[in-house]
Amino acid sequence: MKAAVFHKPGHISVDTVEDPKIEKSDDIILKVTSTAICGSDLHIYDGFFPQARPLIMGHEFMGIVEEVGNAVTHLKAGDRIVVPFPIACGHCYFCNHDMQPNCEHSNPEHYGPEGDVLSGKGGGLFGYTDLYGGYAGGQAQYVRVPYADYSPRLVPESLSDEQVLFLTDIFPTGWSAIDWAQLKGGETVAIFGSGPVGLMAQKAAWLKGAGRVIAIDPLNYRLAKAKMVNNVETLNPHEVDVIEAIRAMTNGRGADVCVDAVGVEAERTFFDKVKAVVRFEKGTDKVLENCFKAVRRGGTVTVVGVYGTPYDNFPLHTMFDKGLTVRLGQAPVQKYIDHLFTLVQNEKVVLNDIVTHVLPLSHASHAYDIFKNKQEDCVKVILKP
Repeated sequence: MKAAVFHKPGHISVDTVEDPKIEKSDDIILKVTSTAICGSDLHIYDGFFPQARPLIMGHEFMGIVEEVGNAVTHLKAGDRIVVPFPIACGHCYFCNHDMQPNCEHSNPEHYGPEGDVLSGKGGGLFGYTDLYGGYAGGQAQYVRVPYADYSPRLVPESLSDEQVLFLTDIFPTGWSAIDWAQLKGGETVAIFGSGPVGLMAQKAAWLKGAGRVIAIDPLNYRLAKAKMVNNVETLNPHEVDVIEAIRAMTNGRGADVCVDAVGVEAERTFFDKVKAVVRFEKGTDKVLENCFKAVRRGGTVTVVGVYGTPYDNFPLHTMFDKGLTVRLGQAPVQKYIDHLFTLVQNEKVVLNDIVTHVLPLSHASHAYDIFKNKQEDCVKVILKP
């Protein structure tokens, strides 16, 4: 089969690789009909997360069941499904408490309670380095899906791939950022980052009752997309002092909720890069620091942008003095997916309006290039195997 394979930072090619096989009795083999490139894929592509051996990329995918293991009872060949990105067994302590990204069984080689940089990681993730299980991803013609009776959800023929594909990751991730903030209604929500996850968080904020949604991004074409599809107010940090602007918009207090939908790969100056080298850090936590500055006293900061290393000069004093609530982590997709599926089916939300490029899988290298380098006004790419 053909698959998008990571070889080294900056090098992803479409290669011919072996077809996946049933390895355990609760596996299925899925024929992929649609898959997407996620901002998290860039963490591997750019070398922020180490990966020594070739790896098939991709954790956002859906398709048609091709083959089922003999213990699978909920699916059969020919079923059309969408697959959440956390690989979860469905019966361990964390799965039973709706914390599926922390599954105790899906990452046996590197799992542990520490949550350290290179050890004690969480549960398995599709196409997301050996540290998270070494599972082949879905940017391929076929993919093996373990624990298949638990996570996959059937997709009715009335819905297109594009309507539901983002239930795999970015919509539940954006939803998590807002759900964790426990909106009561009428809040001002400032969302840093208008990439795919930020755009989904904007949608979720309106659905959860926000009174005002502010999008922050250094790229005007992404802000234009946010304004067009989500009817938000926008701020560009190259044009205004974002922190002061948010305070001015909120009677000097700051936003009730700030969301970091950027993470480690935020835009950096040369000085930021030098500091990272000196401190042995990957990327920057600048956006997170801005969230702490822009949120009001007693407010909430949620973090769905990915961070993989510790950071010196972390502003713990600001969090303490302002009495902030902070929630962060991988999205528990399995917890939210059924409700979010209903929102899509009932036309309460549109997800595919953020798509800017639909390309064949054979163009994956080009797709990564334009997504990484913000070319062709690229916001979200869907690949068709």
